[in-house]
Amino acid sequence: MANNVITLITSDHREVEALFERLKKKQGDRRATVAELYALLTAHARAEEDRVYPGIDAHHGVEEHKEAEVLLDALKRADPDGAEFEEALDKLVESVNHHVQEEESTILPTLARTADARKLEELGAAFKQRRQEELTALTKAAGTSNGSKNGSKDGAEPTKAELYKEAQKADLPGRSQMDKEELEQALRKAGS
Repeated sequence: MANNVITLITSDHREVEALFERLKKKQGDRRATVAELYALLTAHARAEEDRVYPGIDAHHGVEEHKEAEVLLDALKRADPDGAEFEEALDKLVESVNHHVQEEESTILPTLARTADARKLEELGAAFKQRRQEELTALTKAAGTSNGSKNGSKDGAEPTKAELYKEAQKADLPGRSQMDKEELEQALRKAGS
């Protein structure tokens, strides 16, 4: 049961909700909590997309993950004491809560009905391994690249949200499905 994919996914959902509450109540270091939230949501989404979603119809879930990534970037850039932060947090909470509700009421129950216990354990082990790989990579990246808090405005590397806005202006097809690196490549090809 410890590796049941449904248990692992819903456990992450509860952890994300607890981080949202901490941010809303302004408990602790908000930047540190945002960094923790970013790592957890990113690792969770990538593990779902790579290990769980390929066997099921979850295209909409992938789109919602991409939306959350853009909103997370906006939250990371915002001043934790400013109105922009509160607005970004509200949008992210709304988006992620919608995704969680949809996933827990549709995708996971369908998975529970269509996969036997062994398959749920196999998916869980794969999900857990992929999630840990991402968490490790994200933690290392955060420790080595403490760039500007203001995104690319100070000459630092642009955020995914900034790249997405450029892709929107350039009307690049498929931009909502692209990760940061893919956006960078597509913008280079487009000559932006």
